[in-house]
Amino acid sequence: MLDEETLQRNVAGVKAQLERFLDFDPAHPNAAEMANNYDWFRDISFIDFLRDVGKHITVNYMMAKDSVKKRIDGVTGISYTEFAYQLMQGYDFYWLYKNKQCKMQMGGSDQWGNMTTGTELIRRKAGGEAFVFTNPLITKADGGKFGKTESGNIWLDANKTTPYQFYQFWLNATDTDAEKWIRIFTFLTQPVVNDLIAEHQTDPSKRLLQKKLAEEVTRLVHGQEELEKALETTAKLFANQSAPAESLSREDLENMEGVIKFNFPKARLEEGIDIVSFLADTTIFPSKGEARKMVQGGGVSINRKKVEDVAFKVETSLLLHGEYLLIQKGKKSYYLVNFS
Repeated sequence: MLDEETLQRNVAGVKAQLERFLDFDPAHPNAAEMANNYDWFRDISFIDFLRDVGKHITVNYMMAKDSVKKRIDGVTGISYTEFAYQLMQGYDFYWLYKNKQCKMQMGGSDQWGNMTTGTELIRRKAGGEAFVFTNPLITKADGGKFGKTESGNIWLDANKTTPYQFYQFWLNATDTDAEKWIRIFTFLTQPVVNDLIAEHQTDPSKRLLQKKLAEEVTRLVHGQEELEKALETTAKLFANQSAPAESLSREDLENMEGVIKFNFPKARLEEGIDIVSFLADTTIFPSKGEARKMVQGGGVSINRKKVEDVAFKVETSLLLHGEYLLIQKGKKSYYLVNFS
């Protein structure tokens, strides 16, 4: 459970993200409004909740939910907190129905059980009628969920996923995912999408569909200026990879948006440091073991030159403009290390 300070910080963060898409100005017609269920729960005692809410929903009703059945039949079981959560979410809907005239709740299909508890509570406690609308959970071609708990996914917050990384995520989508996601995450019309897919299928290597998807979603979330920066960084890193890194100007390196940047003591290079220790000490890799494995597999480059010898020494003579190293991990992850 979160403390109030953390909760309020999260609420502010969520609202800041939603403000890019919704108008919260109360002076405007049909303005969006953000409600925090802590505002109505903080003054309700446990006894009050049992008396005013719990008595309306039977244990049999709660046990019949698929989400509850799966947890009870599973190895870890279900805690009382998790079991009772559907009552809390149901009461949220009831409160919004009574105080904000909210009659429709939308959510992912995994929330169906909790959401319908709300409609049942509204029926039993208020004698009213309300509705829920669910969407199937979005998945990737490999079957993994598209969500915050899955690895390799993205955030709307630029502090967690830079606009460049955000753009690259969509650009690297599989053909199957790109065809599905461009229909879900963009406002392109159906005829435009169909034409894009048809054109893409004539030569998938051009990745026209992925490029359009990445541009549309990055512009929507981060704006045109950040999209242009992401495109510029992508061009510098990928457009002419055969060109030596030495051809990149100091300005090119310093203005690369979205590439992970950090400082490292120049004295460590002057003392002499092997590539494995360097990669681990800079936290580009979490351990020397992982760094060694990637180097041996040819997955590490310094200044666009592949490094495959674990005994390779990182020295000051490698520095671009006497200050920088451009490290590539795998195909798409770049790091700019400053030694000034």
